[in-house]
Amino acid sequence: MSKIPKHILVIRLSAMGDVAMTIPVLRAMTQQFPDVKLTVLTRPFFAPFFRDLNNVDVFPIDLKENHKGVLGLFRLSKQLRKLNIEAVADLHNVLRTKILKVFLFGKKYKQLDKGRQEKKELVTGERFEALKSTHQRYADVFEALGFSLQLNNPDFPVKKSIPNAVLEVVETQNKKQWIGIAPFAQYASKMYPLDKMKVVIDSLKEDYIIFLFGGEVDKDQLDTLALSSENVINVAGQYDLNEELDLISNLDVMISMDSGNAHLAAMLGVKVVTIWGVTHPFAGFGAFNQPRSNNLVPDRIEFPKLPTSIYGNKYPEDYKTVAGTISPKEVTALVKSILNS
Repeated sequence: MSKIPKHILVIRLSAMGDVAMTIPVLRAMTQQFPDVKLTVLTRPFFAPFFRDLNNVDVFPIDLKENHKGVLGLFRLSKQLRKLNIEAVADLHNVLRTKILKVFLFGKKYKQLDKGRQEKKELVTGERFEALKSTHQRYADVFEALGFSLQLNNPDFPVKKSIPNAVLEVVETQNKKQWIGIAPFAQYASKMYPLDKMKVVIDSLKEDYIIFLFGGEVDKDQLDTLALSSENVINVAGQYDLNEELDLISNLDVMISMDSGNAHLAAMLGVKVVTIWGVTHPFAGFGAFNQPRSNNLVPDRIEFPKLPTSIYGNKYPEDYKTVAGTISPKEVTALVKSILNS
């Protein structure tokens, strides 16, 4: 029987949503196997994601300079060996991590099975059923290292203190529930049309406080959506990542596309409504611990080719705006039912 490792290197370099999806799995690992130390190799920007995890350190990778290219990865492997890691859980499994695997020879090394064949069958129409979730695929890597993780009945971190900058613009004593809305995604094919999102906002803004999330490049468009009411607040580019996570932890529900904000909210135990376009939750990228009913998907009778893509980058031209076939009334009805439950 092989020795159970006590110090595991966990690798997940990008993208934001994929890194956020590791958090519930790593939390389960730290709670169910508290004597095992985890060192997470990831991009420095993502370090705040791991702040609430016990016995977890972040090793920031520098892909622009120190760890760039094959020589940089060799240099990285020498640095990692000094940490006395006993095994590697590669939750990324790309060329860069495969090269690193060679340099870390002698270490027990298990890699993510991305399920490429079944995902291909899903987008080509050969099958239509829920595939294994990405969270479970991550857990399977730890199982291969000797750790059987239970992801059911998860615990989440307590809500953080509301950032002072938020307190300055929101009267918390009015007792209104808070909704986050993140209307953007990497590909337009995964986005709900902004004019329809405005209808959603208009139907909710009198009874709830709404925070609009996005990147700095989205600020102007979100400013336009926030003009209609003092209850609608654009926070894009206003806070650092730690403050933004603090705010998200205080939301009552997050409305998101198939994108990173859904996973940020879910990792903090926030209820998430996800709007889907040409992608589909059956591919395994649904938000953690959310009921299937929280996924709003277009009608497959009307659009039988769905999903056309795993990531949203491939679709027939007449499917590009398919998310817009979901009515604003359907979105608001689901949100209100969650908030009233």
